Amino acid sequence: MTLPVHGSSVDIATPDGTADAYLVHPASAGPYPAVLLYMDAFGLRPSLEGMADRIAAAGYTVLVPNVLYRAGRTPLVELPDFIGDDQRPAIFQSVLPAMRSLTPKLAVRDAGAYLDRLAAEPRAAEGPIGVTGYCMGAGLALRTAVAYPDRVAAMAGFHGAQLASEAPDSPHLGADRITAELYFGHADQDAALPPEQVERLEKALTDAGVRHHAEVYAGAHHGYTQADTSSYDAEAAERHWTALLELLGRTL
Repeated sequence: MTLPVHGSSVDIATPDGTADAYLVHPASAGPYPAVLLYMDAFGLRPSLEGMADRIAAAGYTVLVPNVLYRAGRTPLVELPDFIGDDQRPAIFQSVLPAMRSLTPKLAVRDAGAYLDRLAAEPRAAEGPIGVTGYCMGAGLALRTAVAYPDRVAAMAGFHGAQLASEAPDSPHLGADRITAELYFGHADQDAALPPEQVERLEKALTDAGVRHHAEVYAGAHHGYTQADTSSYDAEAAERHWTALLELLGRTL
């Protein structure tokens, strides 16, 4: 059943300032299980809000923060209605400094503020939440599951980037702290998450006894869920929706 939803712009107080965000929930009173959605590099925009709307329509209260708020409110850069292959590199380079400035320490601190905002939301049910993320957001979702194991029941990541690098602060290194159930939908032949990182992530989660399932979506490119970009793959995107909503349905 698809529920009518209501979305609005909200501000989130963090230790370092104010993060603008999108909050959406079913139009009826609720409360509903809460979901934190982490954006991709292109940030808050109508297409991403539409994805949050689809989750909310399944019976959830969804918060989508601008995780790069330290660099400014949304939009950080002007975006076309459709991001093609010829535009992607320049846009990515424009937001790259802000992405690099979001250190793991800052990301985890921000996550606490986002979780607190959901906990204070009357339309959000009490108890652990679900977290999902796309591209850079998949790494943020994983860090959130690591840092707040008592507050995250489910975590999903799609076409994630640098989830299991050799860096000393790679998010996979905290696998032994995770209590949530995890799902990953990796893009095929993704330079942002090469096969060795896929294998490293799988080993870390398995060794730590984390409940998880990971799949490589054959033929799907990095960004396959994003309908306003040339990377979009409708079949892979629908597969992602099935996996995500099934995960949320059995854990929240």
